[in-house]
Formats: sequence, C-alpha cells, structure tokens
Amino acid sequence: MWLAILAVALVLTAVGIVYLISRFGRFAVVRRLAGSRRFVRILLGAVPVAALAVYGVFDIVNMVIILLHLAAFWLIADLATGLFSILRKRKTDAAPVSEATDEEAPRPYVKGIIVLVACAVYLAVGRYNAFHVDRTEYRLETAKILPDGQLRILLIADSHVGTTFDADGLAEHLAEAMKNNPDIVIVAGDFIDDGTTREDMIAACRVLGTITPKYGVYFAYGNHDKGYYNSRGYSAQEFAAELAANGVRVLEDEAVLVADTFYVIGRMDKSDSSRSQAQNAGGGGRKSIAELTAGLEQSRFMIDVNHQPNDYAAEAAAGVDLVLSGHTHGGQLIPLGPIGRLMGANDRTYGIETRGETTFIVTSGISDWEIHYKTGTKSEYVIVDIRQK
Repeated sequence: MWLAILAVALVLTAVGIVYLISRFGRFAVVRRLAGSRRFVRILLGAVPVAALAVYGVFDIVNMVIILLHLAAFWLIADLATGLFSILRKRKTDAAPVSEATDEEAPRPYVKGIIVLVACAVYLAVGRYNAFHVDRTEYRLETAKILPDGQLRILLIADSHVGTTFDADGLAEHLAEAMKNNPDIVIVAGDFIDDGTTREDMIAACRVLGTITPKYGVYFAYGNHDKGYYNSRGYSAQEFAAELAANGVRVLEDEAVLVADTFYVIGRMDKSDSSRSQAQNAGGGGRKSIAELTAGLEQSRFMIDVNHQPNDYAAEAAAGVDLVLSGHTHGGQLIPLGPIGRLMGANDRTYGIETRGETTFIVTSGISDWEIHYKTGTKSEYVIVDIRQK
C-alpha cells in the first residue's frame, strides 16, 4: 500500500510542478517581462517552483506537502472561476470576461494573489496545529473496582522525537501534561522514529524517567519504534534497555496487574508482527487479544494498549474495557482522514467509540511523522478520567 501511495504522490507532484509553472506564468510581472515570448514566460514561471525545489533538498516531504496544497488551491480556484464563467455566460448569453492577456498592459492576476494568500494562511494554521500541543479529555464510568474508586490516565502517542520537538521539547510538553496529576502514564507507540538520533533517544527516555505517576509509566511499541532501516546507530534492544533503565515498563504481548486492581495489556505492533512472521518463516507473530486475556480475571478493569486501531471486533469480543491507540495522527491532512476511512485502513481514525462494553480511544498524537502540518486534526495529549459507579 505504501508503494502505491508513494507512486501516486510522485505522479501528483510531477503534474503539480507543470501546473504551477503555468499558473505562475500568469502573473502580471511575468507577462510584462516575457512579452510575447512563451518560452521566457515558462522559465520565469518556473522560478518560484525552483525555489520551492531548493527547499526540498533540505526537507523533501514538507516541500511536497506545500507544493500539492498550492496546486490543489489553484485548481479549486480555476474550477470555481471556470464554473462561474459558464453560469454567467448562460445567464447573460454573453462571452465571459477572460483573464488579462494584453501583453503590453497586463492586469494584475488577482486570483493568483488570492490563492497564494489563502494557501499560506491555511498551511500556517496547519503548522500551528502540528507544533502546538492541546489537551483532550474523556470521562468514563465503570462498574468494576478501581483504586480509590477512580483512575486518571495520561495517554501520549506518536511523539516521533525529533520531528516537531526534540527531547527538551518533550520534557516541556510532559511537564505541562503532568500538571493534570495522572495516576498512570501510557505511551502508545511511535515514541521515536528512524530519524531520532541516539542522543535524542537517550535524552527522551530519561525525560520519561523524571515523571513519577502513582502507578508508573507503561509503553507499547508502534510501527516506527524499532526502526525500519537500521540506520539510527542503535538497536531496538538498546532502546528497550534505555526505557527500562528509566523505570518504564515495556509491554509487548504481555499483561501486568497494577495496584492489585486493574490490568494493562501491551500488544505487539501489527507491523512488528508481520516482520517477525517474515523473519521466522511464518512464526513469531503477535498473540491474539483472546490469548492475552485468557488467563486474566474478567472482573478486573482491563486496559489494552494497541498502537494501531484495527482489531476492534476481537478486542470487544475479548471483553477488554478500554483500548488506547494512536498511529493515525487523526487523519493528519485533509483529505487523508476521509480517504483512510473509505479504504478501511483502520477501525477508527480519531476520537472515542463504544462497542458493547468496550471503549476505544484514538489520539491524534503529540507530534508527527516527518510532516510539519496538521490540517485535518491537532496535536494533543489525552487525559482519560475513569470513575467507578
């Protein structure tokens, strides 16, 4: 699927470059300088696109994001004005007024100016959403026994340390989140990424070691934590050891009883399961949720930490009380959220849902993978308050 997405992105980027060159060529200053020389107009129209490409040398992912958004905004504007012209022509039975084509006294390309401003504002809001971490709260009730009749969970996921903040930034966000006095902290995967340096990995783990919730800090792997390319300069085992050295309980297809009252279940990530099966000739995949809960006391409250929100039917059937996930980044960019839902990429993209006696919560994450914009969602940490009935 990722290869298909990459191929589509490359095709759209190529088409977008050609399209944007033609749009920039319509600005009055370009037409004035080029006159009737079409080739010169194309070259001048390519200058802003080339400048964007230079930025891409340092950050190709976000360059593509900017380019595709700009092309989309321009296409929408062209379609809107084209439709307006057709409707006006039908109404007045007169030829529509075309954009300025007088080479000697070209008029300002107002539509282009509006597109540039609108796109810049839109992406600025998206960048703010990505870098600004908000607080989201959910309130639940249960008939099962809880310590002191209540439990407050701090959920973070998808920090991808090194993307929108480094270890120091993580410390600042966690300090703010800990003001909510959570009883337990759960890290639902993708704490680090392939781009996280050894220094930042160690420092970020030490940040987790500085927080002291009553019932501890628990971690379940995401699809990026163990690394895809073995190019980080440290192994997955070294990362796990650093977490453990800082008092973080790493759970991978394992359940632990906390405060002699409730369970925390950490699942092997779906992608790690696939990789493990491939490496072990079909064996070594993750356990089913039914297997993980088989030996547990069903009368106790069960929290299932599953990075990817895509096993809802089985988790509900297993009688898990609460499932905490990340991975989706809340849809990240419009229209990726709706597209993902149509494709059935995950059981849920964002928010809260109840199936039977099981509550599912998906966070949009405290940061991002590579992309510095969130136009379809926000960055957040989550507080889950559970009260005993």
